[in-house]
Amino acid sequence: MHLPKFLLGDNTDCPDDIFIIHLDFPRFIINLKDDEVELLDETDELSDAELETEMTSLIEEASMFYDREVKRYDEE
Repeated sequence: MHLPKFLLGDNTDCPDDIFIIHLDFPRFIINLKDDEVELLDETDELSDAELETEMTSLIEEASMFYDREVKRYDEE
């Protein structure tokens, strides 16, 4: 099975929250409501600087993914 890099998620228990799940390493969930990030993988093999650089880039990609998905929903 081929999994996408990002998924959108929501939950009726948190109706104001929108989650993006990143499925590649390092796996994480970001809540777009408050930009809170929960890492799901141990990242000990990355230095703090490497992790910060990687996460900054991935969060930017996640934001672009969300914008693209919303645009596609609006076009339908």
